[in-house]
Amino acid sequence: MMAGCTSRCRQGVQKLIQSLQRLVSGTLTKDNADDELEMTTVCHRPEGLEQLEAQTNFTKQELQILYRGFKNECPSGVVNEETFKHIYAQFFPHGGKNLLFSVFCPAFNVLGALCIDIVVVADASMYAHYLFNAFDTTNNGSIKFKDFVMGLSILLRGTLREKLEWTFHLYDINRDGYINREEMTEIVRAIYDMMGKYTYPALKGDVPQQHVDAFFQKMDKNKDGVVTLEEFILACQEDENMMRSMQLFENVM
Repeated sequence: MMAGCTSRCRQGVQKLIQSLQRLVSGTLTKDNADDELEMTTVCHRPEGLEQLEAQTNFTKQELQILYRGFKNECPSGVVNEETFKHIYAQFFPHGGKNLLFSVFCPAFNVLGALCIDIVVVADASMYAHYLFNAFDTTNNGSIKFKDFVMGLSILLRGTLREKLEWTFHLYDINRDGYINREEMTEIVRAIYDMMGKYTYPALKGDVPQQHVDAFFQKMDKNKDGVVTLEEFILACQEDENMMRSMQLFENVM
């Protein structure tokens, strides 16, 4: 079933991406169909539409459109990591910083790397792996529609604290409630793998480690070698540039 889902997802993935682009840009409007969620054709049914509407910052109409795209791309109702990586790679085939990039790479907002122009995305697979894990809140190796829209709701329309908490959990790879240097180094290296060597200005080999050092210098308030959630949020709130980046989508739609 999953193999078939992967094949079908890849055949029509562009449709889902276009829906996401319209959602981010504020142009997602109701299509011609007034039908409710077609849940009888999927193996894994999402939560009821009203419940999802209550749990997210999306309208019923937006959820219907997003779910149709999600279901059409993967009729089983779940997305595995391989498919997620393929979808993520399609967001930025030619590089450049656009709205989708800023939404799905919150690490750039916190690390202050938004000053770099990305000419060619080299290898996004490792960063997509960590992003997948952040959406996969149950840690079962797949993302259901509910997982997807809950995360998307936070990234697009959540409060600043919710966005920061989500980003913290992205960095907290082993989910122990702390960010250590090893985890931060892995995230930063994944970002620079994604950015590749075709950036302006050109990246030097020691830049990733400099970002890790700067991160801990700013975030690790008590200098114990790890960053807690509260330390992370406090440091971000004290940085005006970070706050401007995290507020990018507050007025979308």
